[in-house]
Amino acid sequence: MSDALIRFQDVKLSLGGQVIYDRLSFHVERGEFVCLLGPSGCGKSTSLRLIGDLLQAESGSVMVDGKAPAQAWQDVAFVFQSPRLAPWRNALDNVLLGLELRRGRGQARQSQERARELLALVGLADSAHKYPSMLSGGERQRVALARALAVDPSIVLMDEPFSALDPNTRRRLRAEIESIWQRTGRTVLLVTHDIEEAIVLADRIVLLSNKPTRVLESIAVTVPRPRRLEGHPELAALKDRLHHLFQSLEAQPEEL
Repeated sequence: MSDALIRFQDVKLSLGGQVIYDRLSFHVERGEFVCLLGPSGCGKSTSLRLIGDLLQAESGSVMVDGKAPAQAWQDVAFVFQSPRLAPWRNALDNVLLGLELRRGRGQARQSQERARELLALVGLADSAHKYPSMLSGGERQRVALARALAVDPSIVLMDEPFSALDPNTRRRLRAEIESIWQRTGRTVLLVTHDIEEAIVLADRIVLLSNKPTRVLESIAVTVPRPRRLEGHPELAALKDRLHHLFQSLEAQPEEL
């Protein structure tokens, strides 16, 4: 029996008079690392906003651990494309910020040791005192990840968190995210348009169409971790297949 922690069922949504979703259905099981992969503008990030109760569907249902998003928001944490750190707070205080906003300053003060542990988990044990201006782009994104984990979420929603980073930093941070996911057992839903990123990270890739968006395919990636596409025929073949699918999507006009 499926242990779905997130479930979209026949979700319909329009924004600005344009149909974004028309009966979109997919699920994420507890403990899974799922990548939503699709062309730019297909509504990948919009799905995270629905899960986080920042948007409401017109019809159909979005359920988070059997509850409506409005009742489940404390189970969810976001990591965005931009780290969105407060420049006047050092790394430690930025990690505590989400907890402070959700549960108050008293709870945040009592959690300083936990925040230090999370900075160590993301490789920044010696940077607690540093302000965002003193950190590299990759380091700032690590602080944002630690901040998300500090609220002890069941689900981490990641909205293209590596896209603004240089290729080498992106690869290193992907590996660290994968390691942290394996150690913490959190459920991760990551939005990306990067085919290689999805193949390297996902237990399962949910491939989305152009708008009005539907699921084209749900692809289990069963190759053992850590994964490298170089020299691995199965992963190389999957990359080629997804690349050709993307080319066909780009050639299709969106429905109006």
